[in-house]
Amino acid sequence: MSNPLLNAQHLHRYYADTHAVNDVSIELKQGDILGLLGPNGAGKTSCMQMLCGVLAPSGGEISIKGIDLLDRPNQAKRHIGYLPDKPPLYNELSVDEYLDFSARLRQVERKQISSLRQQAKQHCGLEQQGKRLIGHLSKGYQQRVGIAQAIIHQPDIIILDEPTVGLDPIQIREIRQLICALGENHGIILSTHILPEVQAVCNRVQIIHHGKSVFNESMQTLKQSDQLRLRLQQNIDPSELQSLHAISSVQALNENLFLLSGNQLEKHLSEISQHCVNKGWGLLEISLQENSLEQIFVKLSSADTQQHEKEDAA
Repeated sequence: MSNPLLNAQHLHRYYADTHAVNDVSIELKQGDILGLLGPNGAGKTSCMQMLCGVLAPSGGEISIKGIDLLDRPNQAKRHIGYLPDKPPLYNELSVDEYLDFSARLRQVERKQISSLRQQAKQHCGLEQQGKRLIGHLSKGYQQRVGIAQAIIHQPDIIILDEPTVGLDPIQIREIRQLICALGENHGIILSTHILPEVQAVCNRVQIIHHGKSVFNESMQTLKQSDQLRLRLQQNIDPSELQSLHAISSVQALNENLFLLSGNQLEKHLSEISQHCVNKGWGLLEISLQENSLEQIFVKLSSADTQQHEKEDAA
């Protein structure tokens, strides 16, 4: 197992009496593209600002490639690239001028700036835009410039806050492709409200709500279904399906259509289908009900909101 690029443990952040971030831990390894999700006001932005060293945590520890961010911030920040939700662009500068300026802010050696600028432009599809003023670029190209400034010093960790907001569908697809390409050699944290975007590019998902981490799993685990849709030719008693040890409950949706619940049903598909065939029930359909990120997001957020309201009332 490789050591994490980023290891944040038990983060807390208070704003006066408001506990905005409450015991959140985040880990990121090379090749990870982590989708950091949550409703507005959940604490995502505070988490990202703490991970970047922009905001001091009220409690907890942050390690960047083994370097303590609080003890040695300058050394740790060399390994971080950050794109906030509003890219820090200067419209009166050309793309090349702005990237050179960003490199100097990152303390890149002067002799390396030209080559690193060219590499960042190549990664972000900006090779033909170097002499153009940023203010004359489309929104999509301005986002590319924002990402280019975040990677010009070749950081190990890239943190992107709403990188596709305001873009058209073609621009969104291009930025997603760029994120996937960058994810091969970096660790990326992506914060967005666009759930299909997370499903398209992320291999891990962490959901924060009311300052707490309420979900932290791989996309593969998230999609594993605990429900199975079964359609038969014959009308049978649902209890006959519960004789299978993999099935915990059976819901009859109509006379011939059933929704089966259980644990790791994917591993038992052949067993269930063979059972139906052996019984002569006439198997017409058997399919897993794949979980969606939207379902999980809404379920967790709603449940946590109700619990939070009960605690406030108490």
